[in-house]
This record gives sequence, structure tokens and C-alpha cells, in this order.
Amino acid sequence: MPAYVAIVGRPNVGKSTLFNRLSRSRHALVDDQPGVTRDRLYSSVHWGEHSLVVIDTGGFDESTNEPLIEGVRGQVMKAIEEADKIIFLVDGRDGLMPGDREMTDLLRRSQKRVYLAVNKIDGPEKEGLVSDFFSLGFEKVHPISAAHGFGVGSLMEEIVEGLPVLESQEKEDENQIRVAILGRPNVGKSSLVNRILGFERLLVSEIPGTTRDSVDTLLSLHGRAYMLIDTAGIRRKARVTEKIEKFSMIKALRSLDRCHIAVIVIDASEGVSDQDSRICGYAFEKNRGIVIAVNKWDLVKRDPEKKKNLERAFDLQLGFLSFAPRLNLSALTGEGAKNLLGKINLVYDEFSRKVETPAVNRALEEICKKKTPPRTGRLHTKLSYATQIGVRPPTFAIFANRPDTLHFSYHRFLINQFRERLDLGHVPIKLVFKKK
Repeated sequence: MPAYVAIVGRPNVGKSTLFNRLSRSRHALVDDQPGVTRDRLYSSVHWGEHSLVVIDTGGFDESTNEPLIEGVRGQVMKAIEEADKIIFLVDGRDGLMPGDREMTDLLRRSQKRVYLAVNKIDGPEKEGLVSDFFSLGFEKVHPISAAHGFGVGSLMEEIVEGLPVLESQEKEDENQIRVAILGRPNVGKSSLVNRILGFERLLVSEIPGTTRDSVDTLLSLHGRAYMLIDTAGIRRKARVTEKIEKFSMIKALRSLDRCHIAVIVIDASEGVSDQDSRICGYAFEKNRGIVIAVNKWDLVKRDPEKKKNLERAFDLQLGFLSFAPRLNLSALTGEGAKNLLGKINLVYDEFSRKVETPAVNRALEEICKKKTPPRTGRLHTKLSYATQIGVRPPTFAIFANRPDTLHFSYHRFLINQFRERLDLGHVPIKLVFKKK
């Protein structure tokens, strides 16, 4: 079991920059604007022969009781509780601040092993900036530069000292189901993840845009492993003005590249918007498995007119996802939420299914008997045989004498028929036509 190391400190001291350096990634958003990080971010780090999990946290600020800032403080406290060791990061350029003393008192009460690191010391010539921080009473002060790497190695060598050496690096579970939770701002994505997990893992607020990073959370249930990726709300491009919001949206869309299943959360009380349709289109174009989660169902379920309008909107705006399972639920009350993992399992199993070649060819033969390819010119297009060449999504190669002449309507007919005959009714199917 790897050790957990939390990075804590005031806002804008460089915690996310250090997190990205240790994880050798850009998982955490970094900006000069304070308060960018809000939820806890985790990353597995291998340092020499040691393995540890680094936790990035939001800036700890006790100067205000604003609800969102209180939520960030709660996330920091949970990280401190989880951690085996703590990196207390301060800003060498700003010097010793009152918030640093408040953080020191808090960490002393935690009785955890704390390492004081003075950030933004870009070289040995600036080490004199650390002198003020000795008054905090820590045994040792580490001058570092998270941006340039100065001093980070010696800090980490001290942190991993005494940790057990791993005989072999743990491999990521190949059967882990990666699920991205996507949707517009304030539709209840983080609340839904918290409901699935059964505890307040993510910061939830009525303020749109509370989630900024894409936050990964591991879950094991009934013998299956999941990675739930909570993402920032995706607005229309024209409404995205702040730089940090643009990066948040890019990260949300990039989650489609690493997930198997996209859960698109739609607000039942507001109906299906054009932006909902665009987000579904992004997932469809990436050939991801898709589950549509209709949240806040408790607000419309007793209103026949709203339910009728909602059903009509799904038919008109999301008709291209008629194959995707849809689930009505309420993240607030929990109604229907326990069925979401079942829908995800259903889609993932089909998404990963391999079909034997004889079964594929029998299906192709039956399809051609039902409806032959339309004739173009004097020659007929003949589909000779087919075989599966990939999964996630199920991908089939079809060999034909004139593959370039197939009309897109017959292509769509083939996909629908394959779904029906090969028990792949809830996933996208990809067809590749090759000349015989």
C-alpha cells in the first residue's frame, strides 16, 4: 500500500505546480489567479524504488466564510486526514504571511509528519529568502522551486526515507472501467459522483463552474474496478471568456480520449438544450460508449406536460443516440442513482464484446437477404464477408467488390442491423469497408 503525501498551503503558493512536477503531468490546472484548485487531485508517483500517492489541494484560506471557500477548506482537511506525510508549501517571494502561521497551528494539531518547503527559490543565490520561515519552529526548511525543479529532489529523498521499497511496480487494472461524467455547468455532475461513492468526495456548490479540474476517483464494487472522471461544465464556446475556464473545458473534452464510457448528465428541469446535444455529439464522434443520465428527475416526474416535452426533445435533438441507455435519477435524493453502475456495466460489456467470425458472416448474409445494397449504374455492389477487427467500440471490416459506391443510408442500415443481430444494441458500431 503506497504512502499518501498531501501538498497544502495558502492560495497561489505553487501547490499545483509542484504536484504536476512530481506526477510528471499537467493534471492540475495552473494559473496566477488564486483559488484555481478546489477539489482534491490524486496521482501515483514513483520516486526511485518507492511508490507514493501525491494529493493536490486548494489554497487554505481562513479569512472568509464564503461557502465555496469553506468547501475548499473542508477538502484540505480531508486530505490532511488521509495523508501519511504532508508537504507544507509557502511562498519565498511573499515572505512569512499570517496565513502561514494559521496553517502551522493546524498541521501541528494533526500530529502528522510535516515537511516545510519554501517555494519560488529559483537557485542557491536566493536561499536567503527562507530565513523568516525558521520562526515557524520546524526542524528543517527546504528551499525549492516547483517551476524549475531546484531542491525538489532533496525534499523528496527525505520524504521517501523509511518508506517500504516496492518489489514490483503495481500495474493498472486492465479491466478498469473508465467513466467520464460530462455535461453543462450546474447539472449535478459532482453531486452524482458523490452519490455513487456514498460520501462527499467532490466539492458541490450551486455556483456554476465549481469544478475546474478533471478529478479522477477510483471505486471497486462487486468485483469490478471503476475510475470516475468528474469534469468541469462545458459551456458554449462563445460564453467562455476566462482563460482558466477555457483550459477547464479543454480538459473536460480530453477526458473523452481516455474514457470508455461517457455519462452525459442532463438537467430534467431545464430540458434538452442545444449545448446538451453538442456534448452528446462530441462523445458520439469519439465513438465512446454513452449513458444519458437525466438528473433532477424528482422535479419533473409528477408533471405529465414536462415529461412529455422532455420525451419529445430527446426524440428531436438526441435521435442520433437512440441506442444509448437513458436513466432518470436524482443525485439529490438518490432515486435511480444506484442503477447507474448497472447501465455502465451493460454498455461496457457490449463495448468490449468480441463476436466470432461465423456469427458475423451469418448476420451479414441475413442482412443482405433482407435488403440488398442499392444498385448504382449497371453493376451491383456485393458484400462478400465480414469479420470483427476491434473492440471499444466493436469494429467490423466488410469486404465488397465496390465499397466506394455504398450509400450512407445503407451504411446506417447495416449498423442498425448489426446492433440488433449481434446483441450490441446499446453501443456505437464502427464499420470499415474494404475492397475484395
